[in-house]
Amino acid sequence: MFGKRKKSVVQPYHKAGKIPVIRSSICTGEQVAGFKDPVSGKFDDLMLIRNSGDLEDFLAQYQVKEEDIQREW
Repeated sequence: MFGKRKKSVVQPYHKAGKIPVIRSSICTGEQVAGFKDPVSGKFDDLMLIRNSGDLEDFLAQYQVKEEDIQREW
């Protein structure tokens, strides 16, 4: 009943043909990192960015360079 919580395992993500994007909310300033399909425009959110450490984790985990990331509002 009160067992240990399972650790969430990050699933590998296939980013072939997709663009890394950070979406920012104009009202709240909330930022979400993910990948966008340029053909369909579908955005797959993967990680909430609260500080620079979260951004560094996203860059390291998905092998993305910071200059390759686009920002959307």
